[in-house]
Amino acid sequence: MARTDVTFDSAGITIAAHLHTPGTPAAGPRPALVVGHPGTGVKEQTSGTYARLMAERGFVTLAFDAAHQGESGGLPRGLEDPAQRVEDFKAAVSFLTTRAEVDADRIGLLGICASGGYSLAAAGGDHRVKAVATVSTAEPARQFRHGAEGAQDPAVFQTLLDAAAQARTRAARGEDPGVMTMFPETAEQAAALGGEHGVEGFEYYCTPRGEHERSAKFLAWESIDRMASSDVFHAVPLIGPRPMLQVIGARAVTAWMAVEAHRRATGPAELHRIEGASHVDLYDRKQYIDPAVDKLTSFFTEHLGATPTPRSA
Repeated sequence: MARTDVTFDSAGITIAAHLHTPGTPAAGPRPALVVGHPGTGVKEQTSGTYARLMAERGFVTLAFDAAHQGESGGLPRGLEDPAQRVEDFKAAVSFLTTRAEVDADRIGLLGICASGGYSLAAAGGDHRVKAVATVSTAEPARQFRHGAEGAQDPAVFQTLLDAAAQARTRAARGEDPGVMTMFPETAEQAAALGGEHGVEGFEYYCTPRGEHERSAKFLAWESIDRMASSDVFHAVPLIGPRPMLQVIGARAVTAWMAVEAHRRATGPAELHRIEGASHVDLYDRKQYIDPAVDKLTSFFTEHLGATPTPRSA
């Protein structure tokens, strides 16, 4: 397998990406996948892992940093803009259609965590996408409004909106608006704030388990009020009759979001559970990633077609 650094444009913002191509020969252009990362993540983390593993199984894959994050352009840094995130997926599809090694009629999307929600919205509005799959589906606006488990006191989000409004006023006055820090300083604090799910997120993003220097661990405050009116699941009914797969951990507290998306599907849809896995386990734990990748390979091979094998000499 080969990995190439590439860039492409998304609504005037330069997006940095890694293009993974299989090392085995093929008789013609291959099916391809756009792979998106979780919120505050970067392409060198879990999305890069899945991109590499799917390339090893014969797909051209493109793992990218969202606009305003990682190595991609865009100001302010750390902005989580749902509309832009959906546009990033569509721009990535456009980029793949220009590549000689890619069959433009066999492109799929693979979104992880926050990108799971965004990839569903992108697939709903872009008929060039022939199939879409997600891992540990999350919809950031819902998670901020209702909490990871879906039972958050509405007052919590109202408090965040107060802080976002104050930040916009500071920016208008030429002052530093500050940022919203996403992780506490210790695992103990993470447990107090978010239980096991909070600890797992802290361990992945803030320890050698998965941390990366370009994973910002913060959001620009204006991300919050942009998410107040966002609902990327609204486009899920538009995906049908194209197929949709969601892979989730059987222990994931975030599974309610995948269930909601599944209920909105109008075409072939499957909710596939990995036994024993939590939400974050599917980021990097080999015993859970391996069966997830097997399922993804089967799904995309069926719906995008197998890679042609070269003729014998």
